Amino acid sequence: MKLDGRIAVITGGGSGIGAATARLFAREGARVCVVDRDADAAEALVAEIGAAGGIAMARVSDVGAPGTAEADAAAVLAAWGRIDVLVCAAGFSSGGTVLSITPDTWEAVLNANLGGTWLWARAAIPAMQKQGGGAIVTLASQLARAGGRNNAAYIAAKGAILSLTKTMALDFVADGIRVNAILPGAIDTPLLARSFARHPEPATPREASRMRHPMARFGRAEEVAEAALYLASDAASFTTGIELPVDGGWLAG
Repeated sequence: MKLDGRIAVITGGGSGIGAATARLFAREGARVCVVDRDADAAEALVAEIGAAGGIAMARVSDVGAPGTAEADAAAVLAAWGRIDVLVCAAGFSSGGTVLSITPDTWEAVLNANLGGTWLWARAAIPAMQKQGGGAIVTLASQLARAGGRNNAAYIAAKGAILSLTKTMALDFVADGIRVNAILPGAIDTPLLARSFARHPEPATPREASRMRHPMARFGRAEEVAEAALYLASDAASFTTGIELPVDGGWLAG
């Protein structure tokens, strides 16, 4: 098993990419902490992992709220003694341009996506330094490179996550900590469904998005989870500071 004996924290672990990653990591031998603000989803996933023979715990919190990551990291350390892997998958989008987004919405989107990544890295890195290394996987987006319409706060946050990933990779490479970003394309998750639901005719942008991928389909959360597994595992031991697209060819096309 690729993560046998490792301790992994997955933010946004209650659904979508985060949940797929938690399931896969547990199957690969990791003990998994599922962090999500949806208590029912987090606890249901922990029960599912346990029923399959894995070990997991749930922490219910808002990753963008100051103090929550420190408290949750402390709980993981108290229970399991270390943090080997952090996957920052929590986030949401709101839609809107810089003219239509309200200041409150702008702040909420950046806090969940960028702020949650920063706060959790800040909480986990000291433990990784103390134990001699670890792996952090951030979730950016192909939109951070390609751009996109009517989703300004989300795209700005994902672009900042790319920059943050690179600087963390350099800042902590001497500590044995690897930091890498995944750039998913449109992945068939609840987040994607909610983004299309903001449109008056959801089927139209859904089909346009699907066909924007040269593979002519949406990705599956499990496909992104496999990329996270690679970056978290020893197979990526000489890999840090990269952007790994899992985008059906979007950026190539």
